[in-house]
Amino acid sequence: MTTFDDREKAYEKKFAHDAELKFKAEARRNNLLGAWAAEKMGLSGDSVAEYQKEVRRADLEEAGDDDVFRKVRADFDAKGVSVSDEELRAQMISFMEKVITEIEGE
Repeated sequence: MTTFDDREKAYEKKFAHDAELKFKAEARRNNLLGAWAAEKMGLSGDSVAEYQKEVRRADLEEAGDDDVFRKVRADFDAKGVSVSDEELRAQMISFMEKVITEIEGE
């Protein structure tokens, strides 16, 4: 019976570890996305850091990336920034790939 208990605990630890890595990766991706979007909107200084926080907060609204996408898309539209949906999604994917590589290297 202890073999099964040990296996169960190992799976639980792996699940928790994977969830933590996913959270870190998404937070880092959102930071990069926020900085990129802030630059596109002409923000600078403290405004960039504040916008990055807003993007990270937006990711807590629902599961998945659509909440972040909608937030940045709406901000681009409000500021008249010409970035296509495809370019925005491509940046999100690119930043996620970058942070995953960074995390794996740590």
